[in-house]
Amino acid sequence: MQESVLKGRDITFKFGNNIILEKCNFDIYKGDFSVITGPNGSGKSTLLRICLGLLKQQEGTVEIYGKSIDEFSNWKSIGYMPQRVEAFNPRFPATVEEVVKAPLYSESAFFSKNKEEINNIVNKSLSSVGMEKYKKRLIGKLSIGQQQRVFIAKALANNPTIIFMDEPTAGIDNKSEKKFYDLLYNLNKIKGITIIMITHNYADVKSMANRIFCLNNNTIDEKCEAAEGSSI
Repeated sequence: MQESVLKGRDITFKFGNNIILEKCNFDIYKGDFSVITGPNGSGKSTLLRICLGLLKQQEGTVEIYGKSIDEFSNWKSIGYMPQRVEAFNPRFPATVEEVVKAPLYSESAFFSKNKEEINNIVNKSLSSVGMEKYKKRLIGKLSIGQQQRVFIAKALANNPTIIFMDEPTAGIDNKSEKKFYDLLYNLNKIKGITIIMITHNYADVKSMANRIFCLNNNTIDEKCEAAEGSSI
């Protein structure tokens, strides 16, 4: 029996009198590479934020690992990569190392990890995305594709079992985009991390994702049960 990691039931979200989402239902299982696609303005980012507890739906329920999102507490097991424009000010004078360290300085992590352990985690996370040699480089001096890899390393720092991504390839050139998708594929297939990604470009991910959901007209439907090329 497949282990459910994320379940949505009858999710409805309104902004004023405008219905953004209505009666949305979905199940995502451990090891899935799930994509939520749809036209601009269809509510994809809104749905993702609801699943992360950043927005509260007016109706319906969200469960992570079988627990209501209101009761779920193990947020360090969840990685989140928001849209690049939300996540990063390129003028901020931080090094790659400092960016990846940031989630490790939560109150609980601060008292449970020493400096050497934190450095080892940073090195391992950067190595996973092929960015270890840029450790001391200012994040603003990197290409957009390289920055996105650093943000993935940041998401990996707490050893997540699920990573949520919101339009992670926005602004990346085609060559860097392919490398980025290859990285995600390896994280999913080799490390077993469940990927939940928002994108408006279905064509680029249909060969990697095993679950593709289409969000349109305020509701969500599974577009295909098993995308071509998937072995999950």
